[in-house]
Amino acid sequence: MPFEISEITVQTTGDTDVVDLTGQVMARVERSNLENGAVTLFIPGSTAALTTIEFESGVINDLKKAIERMAPQDMYYEHNERWGDGNGYSHVRAAIFGASLRIPVMGGRMTLGTWQQIVLLDFDNRPRKRRVVVQVWGSEAAGTA
Repeated sequence: MPFEISEITVQTTGDTDVVDLTGQVMARVERSNLENGAVTLFIPGSTAALTTIEFESGVINDLKKAIERMAPQDMYYEHNERWGDGNGYSHVRAAIFGASLRIPVMGGRMTLGTWQQIVLLDFDNRPRKRRVVVQVWGSEAAGTA
């Protein structure tokens, strides 16, 4: 049974930066020789999240505007009073989306839809170097043991 844990490292700009991770995750699934199973992604930290979306400029801009309406940057956040770092909104946004994502793998391929990509959302108010933990597990393709 293949089981692999690795990391993807990404430099972000912050301020709701949206980064496509699909190709990097796909490469790890292919390298594992996984036939059926899943890939789980987790981002350590409380100001970034993972989700799927069509990675197209119009949809990305629509998403950013929707996020701003849900948790506006200029709203009062108690976190800012305690820490003075001005990123209370980024913690709330990350909590809404979540820090992990699991995608089934069937026949050696992730079961993403045609226009569905895996993205990292960095909500912090400054550039960051982000780590994404990638765990691939399941059954190997026949003849690769």
